[in-house]
Amino acid sequence: MKNSRIAAPVLVALAMLAAPASGLATGTPALASAGIPAGSAIADQPVESVVVSGKGTVFGDPDTLTVNFAVETSAPTVGEALDRADAAAGRMRDSLVRGGVVKKDLQTSDVNISARRNDKDKITGYAVTQALTARFRNDVAKAGAAISAAVAAGGDAARLNGMSFSIGDDTALLAEARRKAFADARGKAELYAREAGRTLSRVIKVTESSSSWGGPVDAFKNYASLAAADAGVPIEPGRQELTVTVTAEWAFKD
Repeated sequence: MKNSRIAAPVLVALAMLAAPASGLATGTPALASAGIPAGSAIADQPVESVVVSGKGTVFGDPDTLTVNFAVETSAPTVGEALDRADAAAGRMRDSLVRGGVVKKDLQTSDVNISARRNDKDKITGYAVTQALTARFRNDVAKAGAAISAAVAAGGDAARLNGMSFSIGDDTALLAEARRKAFADARGKAELYAREAGRTLSRVIKVTESSSSWGGPVDAFKNYASLAAADAGVPIEPGRQELTVTVTAEWAFKD
């Protein structure tokens, strides 16, 4: 009997130590932050809540145009193919700098060497591809002439693989989109709460995803016409769409 009196408090103490860990495992940290101790009878009950998504969309004027150029050459030897590619790429870079692109906005994005083979799998020559990315900032509508001049400088080795618009500093626009997205989510949560005869309490969780879309800019595939175009490629920046989607969870008041 004496031993059983000593063992009982020990078992109770162990149970009390284990209770907080059990509360954390069942996802009750929000209750603890409200002053309700983990492991209590209230904390073990699931939080009644509503989870909704909201979307906020804003528009801005693109001020950056990214153009993906490339040169492609072939020759009987690797060295000769590389020399031709380097020469063509150098002419394109120089032309772009003359057209107003600063050197820090020019980047060699890829270099590839491959073997050319005949139907007997014998190597007949080598092909080299070099990719060059250029960024036109601020007055992007005037970039067309510089693009045409760069393609003309690269000659038959020049390639134009695509373009895309963006906004250099979209901080303010994204903040506005976030406000709209959260307001949209809250409006939905309030509607569901009213329909359920409940009242919203605190926000338990918020997650976000964002995207931007300025519309596609087709690559100009007729290189001969592009190189001969004195006025350059017609550039229409349009408007950039930025969208933020939030998923938020509100607890219901008791």
